[in-house]
Amino acid sequence: MKTVKTLFDNNRQWAAKITQSNPLFFQQLARQQSPKYLWIGCADSRVPANEIVGLLPGELFVHRNVANLVIHTDMNCLSVLQYAVDVLKVRHVIVCGHYGCGGIKAAVEERRHGLIDNWLRHIRDLYQRNRAGLDKAGNRAAMIHRLCELNVKEQVINASNTTIVQDAWRRRQDLSIHGWIYDIHDGLLKDLAVTVGLKR
Repeated sequence: MKTVKTLFDNNRQWAAKITQSNPLFFQQLARQQSPKYLWIGCADSRVPANEIVGLLPGELFVHRNVANLVIHTDMNCLSVLQYAVDVLKVRHVIVCGHYGCGGIKAAVEERRHGLIDNWLRHIRDLYQRNRAGLDKAGNRAAMIHRLCELNVKEQVINASNTTIVQDAWRRRQDLSIHGWIYDIHDGLLKDLAVTVGLKR
């Protein structure tokens, strides 16, 4: 059985491996972060943001929550977005969902899950608005699959409509919002072709 001590052992091995391949890595990392990307993803443990896109620490600013939501009253998400856009000057915000999302599944179930139901209400509303089309998906798995995609598209719109992003575009800041989805069955990303950015 793994214990918390195992995590410290893993950490030492990881740090040693990084240092062996690049002795100055941590010195350079400690000086500053200057990522070009903000990743807004799901908190699911099967979706490790940096690893999926092959980026090292310092190259990807990350915000994660259940079902990768961008809600206009979520000060946590908005604070991350504001810091990424206004201070770090990221050029790309990636909203990334994943197939098989437990939050999406829970949002359409006909039973209560507790406090999380309040968070998932946004997805339930999205489901209700698109129910006619979703019910034609063929089966429940296909419907959940499609709702995962619709949720990403909705969150791209939400991110684009924040005052943070609108103000950045008003300043002519180079910033694009992308909608992607990750397939936990094969480890591949799919671009949902919903990128929004400044028209130059």
